[in-house]
Amino acid sequence: MESSVSCTIGDLCDSGLADLQTGPFGSQLHASDYSAEGVAVVPTEAIAERRIDHCLLPRVGEAKARELRRHRLEPGDILFARRGAQATGRVALVRPTEDGFLCGTGAIRLRLHGDVSSDYVSHILSSPATREWLRTHAIGATMPNLNKAVIRSVPLRLLPLPEQQAVARFLSAFDDKIELNRRMSRTLESIVRTIFKSWFVDFDPVRWKVEGGEVGLPPDIADLFPKALDIDVGIPLGWDLCELGDVVTVHQQTAGPREIEHEIVDYYSIPAFDKGRLPSIVTGSAIGSSKYVMPAGCVLISRLNPRIPRAWLPRPAQGRRRVCSTEFLVLTTKERVTPEFLYGLSCSDRFRDELASRVTGTSGSHQRVRSGDALSILVPLPPSSLPEAYSIRVASLLDLGDCLLDTGRALKSTRDALLPHLVAGHG
Repeated sequence: MESSVSCTIGDLCDSGLADLQTGPFGSQLHASDYSAEGVAVVPTEAIAERRIDHCLLPRVGEAKARELRRHRLEPGDILFARRGAQATGRVALVRPTEDGFLCGTGAIRLRLHGDVSSDYVSHILSSPATREWLRTHAIGATMPNLNKAVIRSVPLRLLPLPEQQAVARFLSAFDDKIELNRRMSRTLESIVRTIFKSWFVDFDPVRWKVEGGEVGLPPDIADLFPKALDIDVGIPLGWDLCELGDVVTVHQQTAGPREIEHEIVDYYSIPAFDKGRLPSIVTGSAIGSSKYVMPAGCVLISRLNPRIPRAWLPRPAQGRRRVCSTEFLVLTTKERVTPEFLYGLSCSDRFRDELASRVTGTSGSHQRVRSGDALSILVPLPPSSLPEAYSIRVASLLDLGDCLLDTGRALKSTRDALLPHLVAGHG
């Protein structure tokens, strides 16, 4: 390829430089085929921005994987999400560590050959311009879909291979820093959740006291834990067992599209959470239905598909109105608990299991929990001094994690602004 050229993915396929393959039919892969161990399958929801989210990968046994061997992925493959919200611009580049994964039923695989860099093409496909193109050309208004015909029409601008590789390396440096920030934020989140689990789920400090061992906490915090468990209810002595609704207030005030159409708002949605746990900053006119107004100090808990952990502790408002999807429970805390405590509780496996046991609906992608059923979940409630101590201990970790994500968003904006200039070429 001697100079930069404009083409489509279909042009590359017709010239033998690419091929497209749709994931297995639903009849080839059922929910009953999934198992705890085996070969990873990449579903629609695991297709993130130029990466595969390993937290959302089901698996199948080796026998089923052999049946689906034509759908095995190779490093450099590019996956398009072809259904739902993800179909409006999510692609993932398969890395060497993901060699041999299986393409899921909700994906289409692009494999490139010859003088075409998959890394370079994946950057173009992830650009705002291409995402907007896909949103415009996706089939269906309520449930967008992509197919091979739509993807074949996606426009590309290809530079000579050495320049493709140079551009890809430059842009990938931004991605590496964004990914590092994301991982550091996730590590901080993990620390916060581990502390919550130890104190308020496993009751480790109490058990250590019962066994006569060292608590391993500063004395002022260790003294807040009792020295015995209440055997009858399985919680520390002096704690209460109460319904979630007893310690939170539910907020359901809404703002309609016309009310906020001229404002810039922070919009907390399910796709925004899945994309990177940052709200979208949009004009109200871009929001097509009424949303909940978010009060200060609130915690968001998703009612949709509670097996997927979606709990959000929003940062303080930055001078803009904050609204969220009505798929969230919007909760503020009463006197005995803190927002950080409620957030930790809503992230815990035990709480999510309780939520999942209360779902309505049989479709795996549209299971919801009614607000009243969520508020009836029993939770252990310590004296107020312990949630306050927990908040002091974890607040700075949560703030740092959010700052890392914010920095990642700024880097992403810079990368996206540079991309069209880098691929403009000279031909």
